[in-house]
Amino acid sequence: MKLSLPSSLVKNSISSHSWLGLLTGALMYLICVSGTIVVFTKYLERWEQPDVAEFQSMSAETAGLVYNQLHEIAPDVGGDILLMLPRPDEPRASLFSSEGAWYLNEDGSRGDDLSHQWTTMLADLHVYLHLPSSFGMVVVSILGAMLCGLIISGLFSHPNIIRDAFSLRWGSSRRLQQTDLHNRLSVWGAPFHLVIAVTGAYFGIAVLMNMLFASALFEGNAGRVVDEVYGAAPALQQEVAVMDLEAALNELAIVAPDAKPFYVTIEEANTPQQYIIIGAEHEGRLIYAEQYRFDHAGQYLGKAGYTDGSVGRQAIFSVFRLHFGEFGGLPILFLYGVFGLALSVVCVSGINIWLARRKTRDALNNLWIGLVWGTPIAIAGSALLVVLTGLAATTTLWLVLVACIALSQAVNNDLRSTSLLQLLAGILLLMLVLVHTLIYQHMALRGAALIVNLFLASGGAIMLWLGLHSGIFSRVITPPA
Repeated sequence: MKLSLPSSLVKNSISSHSWLGLLTGALMYLICVSGTIVVFTKYLERWEQPDVAEFQSMSAETAGLVYNQLHEIAPDVGGDILLMLPRPDEPRASLFSSEGAWYLNEDGSRGDDLSHQWTTMLADLHVYLHLPSSFGMVVVSILGAMLCGLIISGLFSHPNIIRDAFSLRWGSSRRLQQTDLHNRLSVWGAPFHLVIAVTGAYFGIAVLMNMLFASALFEGNAGRVVDEVYGAAPALQQEVAVMDLEAALNELAIVAPDAKPFYVTIEEANTPQQYIIIGAEHEGRLIYAEQYRFDHAGQYLGKAGYTDGSVGRQAIFSVFRLHFGEFGGLPILFLYGVFGLALSVVCVSGINIWLARRKTRDALNNLWIGLVWGTPIAIAGSALLVVLTGLAATTTLWLVLVACIALSQAVNNDLRSTSLLQLLAGILLLMLVLVHTLIYQHMALRGAALIVNLFLASGGAIMLWLGLHSGIFSRVITPPA
């Protein structure tokens, strides 16, 4: 089947697709790789701290005890206080406040401090590219918008795209192989990729739109825009008293028996405006949570309206779960991982096609190989350092990535550089599993930690196979005369 498109449209689409790809390729690759990993955050956090107590539920009485204990330790604690309740896919409870962040034991007592440096680093890379948060989110969102343009222009630039959906010319030239790989993965994953691009573009562009609407409609008051979109906070003037979380949770069970609470927030703690938000899931709904609000005595004030409010409000509060696959459990996360990996390959193959078309080979080839195959090394290396020492992961990631690019430049050969970096990635991933298992012993071989370690070991084996395949290793250690 061939799409009937004007030749001028096809030509212009090819041109715009190429330039957009070149402008976004490297950054898009980092965003896609990190995003593919970040969808498994719930499992990665449990892998980083596998020795934390896990349980399936916390009673209203225990939740109230947690807050009361915090209030006894720090009576003047201010700001927002967040209590995360356990749920089936995250069987842990934790507390966040200005006093710190720590896990909770089943009886509500304080457990280990939260320490998710590696997972947090990957999330920051995906959301901000490790740039200052406000600026970085806008940059990433702009790249998401450009990805939308890439997907659409890519479809219009290939009139035979449906007919050739299963055409793979593996015996042809490197450029044709890369072209087929690029086009096939793009076609198969187009619906998913477009959803990811649109929802990814939303986060940062929403910040810019809030500023625009505030200036145009609310006399520059951005807070009023947020109130219109997400719902205004209740206007309260009450005595400053200890919040009754137990009463609020018990009241929720009456006013919304189908709600499944998974977090409790005390907003503006220790002020006359303080109030309780209970975030709850509703089965069959894509929204992240409905927010039920209570005063300091646990009396019900109302809800934000994400379940039955305006269509726009419901859609906005569904973006997060849709972008990160926060619905449908592990099978959906696995699909997100597969399609995210496919999108990463699409980014790489697109640049590979452009490089193959050039008649020269220079440092740009080495830089690209170092970036592509150095990224898995940097991710594994930063994780290994965190597991061994607990040191910051961000600096390690970028130092290792620069070192891989430098190594690729020093080798100055596409085949050898690729093979060497693949072997290093495989070795580091297997070392990471081994070290994690030696440190945490049986705890590394159960639950979420076991799942992550199996994936890491599989990734390491694949990388070693790629590096050793077809005798490439012998050419790496024995350069031709």
